Amino acid sequence: MKRYLPIMMLLFIFIIGCSNDEMVKPEERLQDYVEYWNQENFAEMYKLAADEVEQEEFERFEKIYQDTNVSDLEVTFEANINEEERNLEDINAQSFPVQVSLETLAGPVSFDTEIEMIKTVDEEDVVDWQVNWHPGLIFPELADGGSVGIHYVTATRGEIFDRNQEGLAVNQDVYEVGVQPGLFQDEEAEKEQISEAFDITVEAIDRALSADWVNPELFVPLKTVPALEEDMTAALDSIEALSTQTTTGRTYPFGEAVAHLIGYIAPVTAEKLEELDSADYSANDMIGYRGLEELFETELRGKNGVRIVVNKDEAEAVIIAEQEVEDGQDIYLTIDSERQQQIFNELDGDAGTAAAIDGTTGETLALVSSPSFDPHTFVYGLSDDEWGQLQDDEQNPLLNRFAAKYAPGSVFKPITSAIGLANGSIDPNEGLTINGLTWQKNNWGNYSVRRVSESNGPVDLRDALVRSDNIYFARQALEIGEADFINGLHAFGIGEDLPYTYPIQSSTISADGSLENEVLLADTSYGQGQLEMSALHLAVSYSIFTNNGSIIQPVLLTDEEQGVNWKDDVLSEDNVSLISEALRAVVTEGTGQAANADGTAVAGKTGTAELKQSLDEEGGAENGWFVGYPEDGNLIIAMMVEHVEQQNNGSGYVAEKVGKLLSE
Repeated sequence: MKRYLPIMMLLFIFIIGCSNDEMVKPEERLQDYVEYWNQENFAEMYKLAADEVEQEEFERFEKIYQDTNVSDLEVTFEANINEEERNLEDINAQSFPVQVSLETLAGPVSFDTEIEMIKTVDEEDVVDWQVNWHPGLIFPELADGGSVGIHYVTATRGEIFDRNQEGLAVNQDVYEVGVQPGLFQDEEAEKEQISEAFDITVEAIDRALSADWVNPELFVPLKTVPALEEDMTAALDSIEALSTQTTTGRTYPFGEAVAHLIGYIAPVTAEKLEELDSADYSANDMIGYRGLEELFETELRGKNGVRIVVNKDEAEAVIIAEQEVEDGQDIYLTIDSERQQQIFNELDGDAGTAAAIDGTTGETLALVSSPSFDPHTFVYGLSDDEWGQLQDDEQNPLLNRFAAKYAPGSVFKPITSAIGLANGSIDPNEGLTINGLTWQKNNWGNYSVRRVSESNGPVDLRDALVRSDNIYFARQALEIGEADFINGLHAFGIGEDLPYTYPIQSSTISADGSLENEVLLADTSYGQGQLEMSALHLAVSYSIFTNNGSIIQPVLLTDEEQGVNWKDDVLSEDNVSLISEALRAVVTEGTGQAANADGTAVAGKTGTAELKQSLDEEGGAENGWFVGYPEDGNLIIAMMVEHVEQQNNGSGYVAEKVGKLLSE
């Protein structure tokens, strides 16, 4: 028996040696833990935590990560073990340096820490290792206790100003109107009075008063208004229960006159939140809708500040991460708010649009769409009745007409004139013999071009512009030919995007960009056919007559470079003078005499665009146009009014409006 003892001792030593080599090592178990950590798999991480760790305490780990919007997590460690110096049989714990980096809603966080691995032995003497977890592994600042807090600082929205620093969209005091129910004297009668004064239904008042938290002594908000009008003040004076509180809100001092240009802010919708897919917005935020409020949302909104801190009893909060608040940028426009208001008032509710520019610098002075809407109703509460009225209004006040394109009618004839003069197809002194009110080529079937008045003799360019002779321009376009005419249109930027800050619909030549059909070519020459242009593009095109034969590039922001040409040297100075003199004669003796103003030498062109669905259609709706400018060229106004067929003097109705504006 004794002779077997040495052999058994050797076998025991061998077994012990094998168990040391095959034993789970602490760094191996830590590696498992770190991999789960990088995956944010908290359930598996908890399984590797020491038995003493409460699950509720560990679940705090996951919640803090969710609340602070942790992303880009990277956890690493280095074992750096000298196996020759380590005997796993002799140690019960071992610590390893760990590096943690992550992104939070308040910015990046990184820290170095240590994780202690504790040896465990089960009932079957199987050795394993657990993480000696503690809250300091979430953030080191929590090692000694405390709670994580998140503090937000809302960025102040940037404001929008005109060229003279007049506010177009500003942050200022507004009035929150409400009642203290216990002070009602004659509740039903007073609710009716409040309803009429503040344009809020009695049903809405009742809903506000029926909220669970309401009691007789508390102020119950009903509506926020940007200003107190006379009937509102009267209601406040006569109803003891009614009062106001002042808060800061978004206001639009020029209201309807700039609504389509500026837009408005309103509570973000669930659909919009999905579209944004951004952590920068929450369900309670206001966001820009329409106009510049939407176009410059990022710049105007700025970035909210946020701070992640650890709060401890009777100690100053410790900052873990902080993103400083960045207030929104202010936007400065070349718009002249006084001019904008004048044009809007002159349209006087007519459905139409107008664009005004400085023909020498390209500055946009006005972009008007009429009729319009009050942007404050969208900011401070749009009732179902108000929304229904806007939707049902036949004049479509929600349509932004200055961003749209239309058939220009005869205001396009100066452009055809410039194309023909520039390529030599039109001899300004050559008269065309035209008989009667209609003309057609032999192969046109029943279709013919019609002019407004007969001529007393051959028609030259000046006479054709003054009397707005469709037949003259149709015949000249056929002489120019499709290829050269389209090249001329391209020289005016027709068929390409307008280089402009605000999205304006691009002017188009035709449905497919060609003018192969002779009838279409002829009709296009006097602004019909399928040609469509925006009011702004027309105003810009007329800058060729105020900018020495080059077409100015329009600008909207004051920090954009001014006086830059979009299209250089399109027309010679001699031909500029020739057309300008004719456009002055349009006003003094031709179709635009309604624009003739005392003390201002207005030049311009009338136009009536027939909105036909087919070439054979008779009558129908008509849009009236006038594009005009004074001698110094520092103001070009292009205006369109819909349904001028209902006016006694057609496009003269529009010419009169523009003439007044140019003389103010």
